Amino acid sequence: MGAAMTRADEGMAFLLRYENVAWYEDGAVRILDRRIYPIRTEFVVCHSHKEVAQAIADMVTQSAGPYVAAAMGMALAAYETKDMSPDQAVPFLERAAYVLSHARPTTSARMVKTVDGSLEALKAAARSGAGWQELVDTAANYAFRFIDNNYRKFDTVAGFLANQIPKDGTIMTQCFAETIIGCLLKECRRRNSQIKLICAETRPYYQGARLTASVACGMGFDTTVITDNMPGYVMRDKKVDLFTSAADVITMDGYVVNKIGTFQIALAAHYWGIPYFVTGAPNSAHPSIDSVHIELRDPALTMESLGVKTTMEGVKGYYPAFDITPPKLCSGVVTEKGLFSPYDLKRYFQADK
Repeated sequence: MGAAMTRADEGMAFLLRYENVAWYEDGAVRILDRRIYPIRTEFVVCHSHKEVAQAIADMVTQSAGPYVAAAMGMALAAYETKDMSPDQAVPFLERAAYVLSHARPTTSARMVKTVDGSLEALKAAARSGAGWQELVDTAANYAFRFIDNNYRKFDTVAGFLANQIPKDGTIMTQCFAETIIGCLLKECRRRNSQIKLICAETRPYYQGARLTASVACGMGFDTTVITDNMPGYVMRDKKVDLFTSAADVITMDGYVVNKIGTFQIALAAHYWGIPYFVTGAPNSAHPSIDSVHIELRDPALTMESLGVKTTMEGVKGYYPAFDITPPKLCSGVVTEKGLFSPYDLKRYFQADK
């Protein structure tokens, strides 16, 4: 599945190697369980596309990981058509694409684009009379190209973001921005800029502490983890130069929907005069913030820490998975086409015309 090609994950940390994100092979999709990494390195192995969708819903993988898992899940769905006629296979693949793309509600519009690309390639192959194995290869190669192209795109994004960071500067991160973190660190290393990272832990799954910090430390950068209630003080105390995050959705009216906690860090950055740059592309499927559905997850997760209960019986929890940062608090949206104002995101779609 493209493994012999020169790959864009060269020089990346273990967590960002393609096979350690999500990988289809021999009738199964293997997904690194990011809920427990790096405490333990274990993989969830899925034998049907529905199991892949469940793994996405269960937060086995996060950040950009679900999109890769969904693309790999389409290869698994193609594998599942082994004993079907072409008339049966295409509707099955259409249903699989829907199941995978709607595993989590807030990101479904963006996920649809990922799986529909694979679905269209599969339909074209089926129309041309492709056999079962050719369908599997079509979807598997699409999934490989998807992750490889994504890394190459974020190499470009990383260059634009690195331009905003002083040499040897200090940045604060939120959650796990996946590919952009690895690409940014590669770019800073190329520029001989030894930036320092301060990572908010990002409860309840601790993606910042376990994932972002592991990637940064594994690539040789000075990395510090702070708890989620420390950013406002630490920004000034540690002379943070820039706050950055990825986004699950960037609406056309400039709102950033990202992991819960992003809004309060952006507020603190605004107070101290520290720029906040979000990486990602505006989503035309979300013309306004009103079109976004904020996912509510199991409230029990807020009453424990890595499986250890921290509250008294009778105490209630509440767990919105994302929050909303208004354009007023965002210094710029960093894309593969350059830097854009959150108030003028239509220009992103006009940039290549």
